[in-house]
Amino acid sequence: MSKNSGKSRIVATLLFLLYIAVACYIMFFSEGLDRNKVSSQYRYNLVPFSEIKRFWAMRKNYGIAVTIINLLGNVVCFIPFGYLIPKMIKYIKNTNIVVVMALTFMFSLVIETIQLVLKVGAFDVDDLILNTLGGAIGYLLMKTVRFFKERKNAT
Repeated sequence: MSKNSGKSRIVATLLFLLYIAVACYIMFFSEGLDRNKVSSQYRYNLVPFSEIKRFWAMRKNYGIAVTIINLLGNVVCFIPFGYLIPKMIKYIKNTNIVVVMALTFMFSLVIETIQLVLKVGAFDVDDLILNTLGGAIGYLLMKTVRFFKERKNAT
């Protein structure tokens, strides 16, 4: 392991920890997303794509900003996860997209389950889909950056 790869892993780990802290705040405490209001009942959606379709169909009622925040926000929020995981953990440094998607799905499942149990937000299978997509995009972004770095270093 080179000195630079060790430093790179430390930076990735610190960024990952910062990402986890921000993600937890957004998922559990964000007042802008009404996370500070605990529901009196369990809220969940187990039907794939139903909330995605509902938000898209109701975009004129909710406003396009709410629709974009709900749909795109779930994707964007998990891009750092997919980007940083392979950089942080040396054992999966050269892993494939399937492993990163599985790890993203599991992390998202933990978050959704905690939201359900604590009655903060809702357990939504569509969030699992969108979050996993975000992790995949993050992984592809990391691979693209790595490709161009290696190409630059080869010349």
